[in-house]
Amino acid sequence: MKRSIAYYHLPGLFEFYELYKVFLPLFREHGEYFYDWCEIGSIYGSPEDCLWGGGRLGEGNQNPYEVLSLMNQYHISSRLTFSNSLLQEKHLQDKRCNDLCALFEKSEVQSGIIIHSDLLLEYLKKQYPRFYFVSSTTKVLTKFEQLVDELKKDDFLYVVPDFRLNKVQQLENLLQKDMDKVEFLCNECCWFECYDRKACYEAVSRMNLGENCASHICVSPKAAKGYSFSGAMSNPAFISVDDIRNIYIPMGFTNFKIEGRSLGSALILEFILYYMTKPEFQIHVREAIYLDNMLDLF
Repeated sequence: MKRSIAYYHLPGLFEFYELYKVFLPLFREHGEYFYDWCEIGSIYGSPEDCLWGGGRLGEGNQNPYEVLSLMNQYHISSRLTFSNSLLQEKHLQDKRCNDLCALFEKSEVQSGIIIHSDLLLEYLKKQYPRFYFVSSTTKVLTKFEQLVDELKKDDFLYVVPDFRLNKVQQLENLLQKDMDKVEFLCNECCWFECYDRKACYEAVSRMNLGENCASHICVSPKAAKGYSFSGAMSNPAFISVDDIRNIYIPMGFTNFKIEGRSLGSALILEFILYYMTKPEFQIHVREAIYLDNMLDLF
């Protein structure tokens, strides 16, 4: 890992396969369009009806073999989002999730698993030892001391803290080995004062388990507006492209997660344009994607 490079962890491994099938060739063949200080660290996600899934309800129905083939072709790490926080022993034998692990463990580039449950972690370490593990933001680590404790755990190659730790001053006091493990959630639109974030994630976990439960009611005053990138930019915890280049990389941080699995591919494209694409070439990338007749962006 080069510490002068920002590694982006992009959403939609299964959910936005068609977008990445068009974008990745463009990214590799037209390096002049993109900032030379950034790279794709991984693409993460989970398919629909995935018992171990969490954070968001998986919506991707792409063939997993095709997904893995695309990631291997462009030498990108795949991450399975298995961040369900409410798993029990009986759920560990789920065939669909185990089949996904058996497949992606064979990837040419080491695959990772984003995880919340300690029970699942211990199971996966024994059954599929070739994965690396990412501590999920669904743990809602809002205190710096919680982040420090999580970073001490050798099981995790990366730790994604709650977005409200993005700009705390204590970050600059971390050792470099811990800075290398921190992965910031850049574009969260959730209300900064939210007191119910963990309950929201638990509701998603219950739905992924197939439980008959009510949908979580968001407590944000702006909940009815849904996600908007401009709204995310006004969040006090928002990490801008200038922040990454001029503050975080010089400080020693290199990993940045872009959220958006439950959003449309048009928004994912906007994230890619903003975080990775030189302004003068954004129109070239936008046109190349929009004019692909096989891709439905809306």
